[in-house]
Amino acid sequence: MDRLRDRIIPVITILLVIVAAWYAFAVYMNAPFQRDLDRRAGLTPGTVEFVGKTLSQPKPTMPAPHQVAQNFFENTFLRKVTSARSLVYHSWVTLSSTLLGFTFGTALGILIAVGIVHVIALDRSLMPWIIASQTIPILAVAPMIIVVLAAIGITGLIPKALISTYLSFFPVAVGMVKGLRSPDLMHLDLMHTYNASASQTFWKLRVPASVPFLFASMKVAVAASLVGAIVGELPTGAVAGIGAKLLAGSYYSQTIDMWAALVAGSVVAAMLVVLVGIVGKVVERSMGGRPAW
Repeated sequence: MDRLRDRIIPVITILLVIVAAWYAFAVYMNAPFQRDLDRRAGLTPGTVEFVGKTLSQPKPTMPAPHQVAQNFFENTFLRKVTSARSLVYHSWVTLSSTLLGFTFGTALGILIAVGIVHVIALDRSLMPWIIASQTIPILAVAPMIIVVLAAIGITGLIPKALISTYLSFFPVAVGMVKGLRSPDLMHLDLMHTYNASASQTFWKLRVPASVPFLFASMKVAVAASLVGAIVGELPTGAVAGIGAKLLAGSYYSQTIDMWAALVAGSVVAAMLVVLVGIVGKVVERSMGGRPAW
């Protein structure tokens, strides 16, 4: 109970601070427009009434938390999942390309890491290019990928998945390289003493040692993959997905819908990270790992 309390209380405290600051910024950001409305209508509301109006505008500059929560609840639980306004529907569309891109990115990251660890030339030549690739803004890369693939007739899920792959392979590659190199020199010497081959050392020592690093990097990668899927929906003119929802909201100044879509994306990302963490714990326990106390 004490451990649970020590975890929950700090999280709740930070959440309350964020909500309070959110309300304060909503009043501050929406106040100029509300003053203009009151001036045109010849109204002079009191402070409490004025604050209430800033927090209830239909198209506010910055929606209040209760407006976003209400929109999120309505579009998540009160609409059919097949509805074009359902956040569940849009989240599923984005999730499909996220999972495909994450799968590609994880596989690519692991292959690159294995090559870097076992081939010195790749370590010296490939790693700098991998790091340099992440300095290019994804907003610049995404349209290029979409246009090039569309020119050869590839559209739909694959372009968005490749953008997710571009963002997700890097943390997996870096984490896996660190993990494969994590065994102590003493353990490597012991394997050499046993006359173990390179493949035996890899599978029996390096791979088990890299598992914690792999799943830690996969948590970062799956969140990055979701961002890539959302960004990939923007230049495609997609009619479904969280990115499409954000784009439509920006066209029609539906800021509440935009913030609700962002919350939906955050919920999906949190669920994916938790799922990867659970799978990681299951794998570690199946390999004989013990939970830390």
